[in-house]
Amino acid sequence: MGPFEIAAIAIIGGLAYSAYETHMKTKSKAAKGDVEALRNEIATLKERVSTLETIVTDKSYQLKEQFKQL
Repeated sequence: MGPFEIAAIAIIGGLAYSAYETHMKTKSKAAKGDVEALRNEIATLKERVSTLETIVTDKSYQLKEQFKQL
């Protein structure tokens, strides 16, 4: 193996490593965005569940349900 082949392999290896690093950084940023979106969705769902719990535990709601059952 001559010096030209060794230099070519080193350059190709360096480019491959650089591409891999760029890919991993991009993937990490995308994952962080997904996590933030999921956290926002969970917060929204918690608010909705809280509202529904308030409605269902309200005495007037329970009274209406009892009337419906009669």
